[in-house]
Amino acid sequence: MLGPKQEAQGALFYEFSIDDHVPQDHLLRSIDRFTDLSGIRQHLAPFYSNTGRPSIDPELLIRMLLVGYCLGIRSERRLCEEVHLNLAYRWFCRLDLSDRVPDHSTFSKNRHGRFRDSDLLRHLFETTVARCIADGLVSGQRLAADASLIEADANKQNSTSKEDWDRSAIDPNDAPRAVKEYLDVLDDAAFGAASEVEPKFTSHSDPASQWTAARKGPAFFSYSTNYLIDTDHSVIVDVEGTRSIRQAEVGSVCTMLDRIKDLHDIDPERLIADAAYGSGPMLGWLVGRDIKPHIPVLDKASRTDGTWSRTEFEWDLENNQYICPEGEPLKQFRRNYSDPNRKPTGKGVAKYQALKHTCQACPSKMKCCPKADARKITREEHEDARQVARDIAKTKQYEISMRLRKKVEMLFAHLKRILGLGRLRLRGPCGVKDEFTLAAIAQNLRKLAKLRPPKQGLLYDLNRQNDRPTSRPVQRAEH
Repeated sequence: MLGPKQEAQGALFYEFSIDDHVPQDHLLRSIDRFTDLSGIRQHLAPFYSNTGRPSIDPELLIRMLLVGYCLGIRSERRLCEEVHLNLAYRWFCRLDLSDRVPDHSTFSKNRHGRFRDSDLLRHLFETTVARCIADGLVSGQRLAADASLIEADANKQNSTSKEDWDRSAIDPNDAPRAVKEYLDVLDDAAFGAASEVEPKFTSHSDPASQWTAARKGPAFFSYSTNYLIDTDHSVIVDVEGTRSIRQAEVGSVCTMLDRIKDLHDIDPERLIADAAYGSGPMLGWLVGRDIKPHIPVLDKASRTDGTWSRTEFEWDLENNQYICPEGEPLKQFRRNYSDPNRKPTGKGVAKYQALKHTCQACPSKMKCCPKADARKITREEHEDARQVARDIAKTKQYEISMRLRKKVEMLFAHLKRILGLGRLRLRGPCGVKDEFTLAAIAQNLRKLAKLRPPKQGLLYDLNRQNDRPTSRPVQRAEH
């Protein structure tokens, strides 16, 4: 039969527990098990005054930011609304039904102040990486690196061409925050000092961003997020924000490798990357660190006219010479120098040449140097490291590494499609680093939640139940 009409029954008191209304398989329940924010207050204590009005709990702000980045809520104004309405979000943020949600402007004030001054987000990221290492998700043997373009919050219409851009006309005392940050990083290897080439356009609102057409479509202003991941479980062991140019992206890998060595004592056996990282100096730096470069060599020595390329010549390290396919030597010097200053230094580019009369009488001259009297070959400073990479490329492990490299691209796809970080909301190098670091923290937390599910009957850490809102009587307003 037809049941009675459902009507709200007014009651003066009722028992309500937020914990009972959050599904046991909710993503935030799994993430909460790995969210360790116990050291935040101690880390930020020197940046708060001993007098004045009590501040909002910084742990609450960080938990709200984690909700936004883990669940793809890009707007902080919308994030405050969602936390106000969603019980799961309130549960994760340790808010009871009657607790007030902070205003969205609080995030900006704390981010531009004590959060950046204390480098809090980097501290949280390193804590998350340490948790991944402790849980056995990082072996540190095989690392992969790559970069991805993220569109900056800048409009082409509000920009100036390089012919009209005058950096000296900027008044630092009257400039916006993003412009001041741009002036501060002019000598930074990841931004202003990465290249001497001036960009075609410079944005007025975010001049540190890079004008690029790398996607083979309409050009736009962007930054690059650089990931260094462990290929065992795709855990991000380090992240760095740079300009969207190859020099800055390659340099960031060296910075990240040095940093994880100092912080986590991770010294990888190999580094996996694409051809953009296969330059001579980069390969030489890796080989010098005893890291095997599983990287395609960036080499332009091959010829397209059908004649012999440099790879056809055998290198004789002991005698410092090349041997051509006909067995003739190509030497750099053909006499001994009594003055040590005139000997080769081993730096820069060395030139090796065969004897003229030998090449003229050679039956393979048309295959070697049809338009020259004698064959010449140049050898760069890091050619030994290039050869190490070429030899590695012939192994079975290299084929496996090239498949593992796709894991970095999968993380970038997850970053843009699931977390919604296709366009930045913050401007300037500091804002970019904040966004990239928070996104990496969110991805690592989601990875922990996926790979380390709770045991049967244990859905969260029982030792921290007292930190959450408990059941309490709530009084209903009488209408």
